[in-house]
Parts: sequence; structure tokens; C-alpha cells
Amino acid sequence: MKTHAAERIALLFALIVVLPGSETSAADVTPPEGFVALFNGRDLTGWKGLEHMDPAKYKALSKEERQKLDAKNAAEFAAHWSVRDGELVNDGKGPYATTVRDYTDFELRLEFKLAPKADSGVYLRGTPQVQLWDTTEEGGSWKYGAKKGSGGLYNNKKNPSQPTVHADKPLGEWNTLIIKLVDRKVTVTLNGKRVVDGVTMENYWNRKKPLYPTGPIQLQTHGGETCWRNIFLREIERKGK
Repeated sequence: MKTHAAERIALLFALIVVLPGSETSAADVTPPEGFVALFNGRDLTGWKGLEHMDPAKYKALSKEERQKLDAKNAAEFAAHWSVRDGELVNDGKGPYATTVRDYTDFELRLEFKLAPKADSGVYLRGTPQVQLWDTTEEGGSWKYGAKKGSGGLYNNKKNPSQPTVHADKPLGEWNTLIIKLVDRKVTVTLNGKRVVDGVTMENYWNRKKPLYPTGPIQLQTHGGETCWRNIFLREIERKGK
């Protein structure tokens, strides 16, 4: 038994990758079965910075224009996003953390934690957004709907935009978010409560067109520190393909 215990301890230490200012283990971000980890808990691999921008316009840029914009966003991304103790942290400023890859249909699972006055969200296929924010009166966003809670499709105009129930945990505590996107239908579960149930997400960038068929996932933050961890994704094959 002692030998087995020693082997287990040796294996544990072999898995640990320590970075300056971090004690995060690679084992800490092992995804559930069928999912992949979008954030490895150690660095920003797989992510880049991108400002609030229509994905169609970004793709339409010339090579030179895109390189110039990418360089600007990269510098600001490095200045405002970091990895701390296995968490992806934004100081409330800078461009949005954007997946290098584009996605179509998927289930996204993650945890987030907000500081006072933080205003955040998850862009789906590069489109805003599943809203996450400080829902207290002191947060200053009640006039925009924060009193109703996080998880709603904030930028919808014709379809429901508010969550059906306030499911946020107190500021400073970790929230668990599950987002499922199939075609244009979005379902959101926040801390075990269904807050959006199969609602059509509209194209914020062009109201005359449906939601883009593919695009990146973006973590949007401003106003206050936001922390993220355990970001896992499962791609869904659309029926009829």
C-alpha cells in the first residue's frame, strides 16, 4: 500500500506545471467526457484579443489591415488579460478574449466570478451576447436590466432578452454557466437554473440577417475585474448535415 501511495504522489507531482505566480495543475482543467478545454489554466494558448467588432467586417479586412489590427489587439490583450492561479483574469479593460477557432453549434460550460460593477458577457459566434453583470443596485446597471439577473440574451429586440429567473450568486463567488447553441436557438443554465430556454438569438450586427452560422466565442468584460475558469466546449453536429 505504501508503494502505491508513493507512486500516486509521484504521478501527481509529475503532472503539475508551475508558472511564476501560479500553482495550477494541468489536471485541474480536465474536461468532462465529450468536451475539450478551451483554456488550459496555464497560459493564453488558443485565445487572442479582438475589440468589439462585426466578425464579417473583420474577415473582410485586407491582409495588411488585419495584421495591423491584430498587432494592436495583441498588445492590449497582453496588458489586460492574464492567468492567475489557474484562472483567466481580465482587469475590466482591453479587447475581448476571443477563441482562435470558429465554432458552429456547441455546448459551452464555464465558471465566472465578478467584482463589483463588472459588466461582462459571452459572445456566441462573435455576436453579443449572453449577459453577465453585477446585479446589485450598487452596481449601477439596474436601469439597463441588471436587477433581472445574468444569462439573458441582452441584445435581442424581437425575441426575449431577459432571463426568466435571477440565478446569480453573490459577487465574489463562482457561478456555473452552461450555454447551448444549436442553429439560432440558445438555452442558458445559470447555477443549475434554466434562465433562457430555446430562445432565438438575433444578429446584433445586422438585424436583417439571421445569426451568423459560424464564428468565435468571445469573453467580454468591462467595468470591473472578471475571472473565468473551467472553460469547456462540446461541438454539436447539426441534424440533417
